[in-house]
Amino acid sequence: MADDNDFCDPAWPPGTIKLAQLVGGDKKDAEIILQPRPTDNPNDPLNWSKPSKILNYFLASFYAMMVYAFINATSPTWGPMGDELGFSSATLTNTYAIGCATLALGAPMLIPFALKYGSRSVYIFSSAAQFGISIWAARTQTAGDWWGVNALQCWLGALSEVLIQMTIADVFFVHQRGLMNTIYVWVFNMGGNLAVVAAGFVTADIGWRWVWWICAIIFGFQLLMFFFGFEETKFTHFETLEARQGSVVTAPDISGHIHGDYEKETKAPETSSESQDVEPGSMQDASRNMSVIHINPNIPRKTYLQKLALTTTSPGSWSHFLRHSWQPFMILGSVPGVAYCSLVYAIVLAWSTVMTSVLSIYMLDAPYNFTADKIGLMSLAPFIGNTLGAIICGPLSDFIAIKLAKRNNGIYEPEFRFCVFLPFVPFQIAGAWWFGYSLNNGWSWVQVALAYGLCNFGSAPLQSVALTYMLDAYNEIIGDSLTGLTFVRNTFSTIFVFAMPAWIDGVGMANVFNTIGAIGTLILGFSGFFIWKGKHLRVKTARVYKYYAERQFDARPM
Repeated sequence: MADDNDFCDPAWPPGTIKLAQLVGGDKKDAEIILQPRPTDNPNDPLNWSKPSKILNYFLASFYAMMVYAFINATSPTWGPMGDELGFSSATLTNTYAIGCATLALGAPMLIPFALKYGSRSVYIFSSAAQFGISIWAARTQTAGDWWGVNALQCWLGALSEVLIQMTIADVFFVHQRGLMNTIYVWVFNMGGNLAVVAAGFVTADIGWRWVWWICAIIFGFQLLMFFFGFEETKFTHFETLEARQGSVVTAPDISGHIHGDYEKETKAPETSSESQDVEPGSMQDASRNMSVIHINPNIPRKTYLQKLALTTTSPGSWSHFLRHSWQPFMILGSVPGVAYCSLVYAIVLAWSTVMTSVLSIYMLDAPYNFTADKIGLMSLAPFIGNTLGAIICGPLSDFIAIKLAKRNNGIYEPEFRFCVFLPFVPFQIAGAWWFGYSLNNGWSWVQVALAYGLCNFGSAPLQSVALTYMLDAYNEIIGDSLTGLTFVRNTFSTIFVFAMPAWIDGVGMANVFNTIGAIGTLILGFSGFFIWKGKHLRVKTARVYKYYAERQFDARPM
């Protein structure tokens, strides 16, 4: 049997890249190398102008925010809805759980369409469907209606977790992805948290049905934004980097690590003022060549109408298309890094889901006796925690990655990201335990809120780092990998939410959070092993990675 070294140099497994080129041996003056390498085509998403990237990313983030807003806005409506329609707490909890289940199933069933036909068409179709589902929710009369609303909305909502990562992989460079993922995690948590606050006030003031009428209005606006403003990020990659004569522009300064704005005017490298003092063929010249974007002026840019094309189809048979429904599960079982990131994401989101569910039910009763608007206001605590965590983690993640790469002779290892991960683990664990004991013992709502916020201060960075590690280490199989992650994440949530009422009745809320806390501590603590042996695992699974990378649609090589 072939040795693993036949498939990859142990020093350069998938994910290990040259991120910084040392100039004259000075680590302080190292140039950032653009990874993945962009083509010279102006239509390559990596070559887009900064405004184009920001608009595209804003729309993708807005989509994710609205998905989580719809899912989480239900909690303040449970009391008035149950009173009006006669729904029991068990019915409401079970409909929430069925939503978690369809979140797990949605990505394997729908993401292949995005891989085959592009994300633009999927964004537009799902936005239109969510508009219709919001109207259905507003007109709910029976338990069957509510089961259907939750099942279909979450089935479509599963797209958000994968599509935005595909967008980040298509549009941003490695040294920018930590910040972009942190912004994404902050945005979807903002949608989930602030929507609960808004839904609480709407329910108290004008009725629970208006929560969904307002969602319908926003989804209608979202549909128009995607139809007229979202450009497809799928791109057929032709490597034309060698000896190119195109223009030179600096990379868009999205994260602040590469200076200068995107220059629309073409300019030959030998005439630029920066290059006058650089000797051709020198290390400085080679470094600069890999640190800038080269644009071929002979390739025309797409017109606005061309950008509105509904589909961007990848060639391939239906068997190639359908295998992306089962490939994610095979990757989960054969690539440890993907499996671990999926477990991290799953336990963190399961914690959040359980906390949201128990708060929505148990704070309606004594000693709290909260109304819908007060239940909603409790979500300000996790929003503040997420925001503080994102402010710290976002810039820090990319800064640490670049700093460690420079110390490592310019070589970047995805495991560097876990150095930012570990300090936030205690906040997640301590906050979750404190929350469970506070509710169990009837402690002040202030303690419940502080615990809720502390837990989310830790969770935002943990989610961001897990996503960024997967994106950096397994870029060429990211669609299938994230589909697997979404399945694991929502399977955890489904199990915990379905089991929660009987589980709490049987052992008490404190012991439920003790058990989840023990599972979470074990999973999160394992990140130390990946700092130590993560690269070794990438070497050992390089053959598997290469096999699945060759079975993707138009993957961009690193």
